Amino acid sequence: MLAERAGPPPVTADSGSDPAAAADDGPDAGPDDGAGQATGQQFHELLLANVPASLLHSSAERLLGPLREYDTRHNAELMPTLRSFLACDGSWAACASLMYLHVNTVRYRIGRIEALTGRDLSALADRVDFFLALRTP
Repeated sequence: MLAERAGPPPVTADSGSDPAAAADDGPDAGPDDGAGQATGQQFHELLLANVPASLLHSSAERLLGPLREYDTRHNAELMPTLRSFLACDGSWAACASLMYLHVNTVRYRIGRIEALTGRDLSALADRVDFFLALRTP
């Protein structure tokens, strides 16, 4: 008597299926429509392109305005620090190295940014808001 195998049949080179690629898609993966690939646009660019310009500008100004004003009055370099901090994925040390600053200077400036805006740069949602505001055309 032959024992029957439970589960799906094994994947072979002839089956046309790549198990590694399927595993990367995850359970919530949707169809790959290639959006943005033909134009070379990144996802955030596609999103920003579909938001009314007046809303983008007012949102960006509400978030970044206090930083620009503070920089103008105090020459504090908060805007360049914010850009570098986000470019360094929130790494204090990498940002300090990139800007040729001591890490405590970066910490102080980020603290000042958080105080002026009421945002928390350790929170992903706030980082995304700053990222998008900095890319508003």
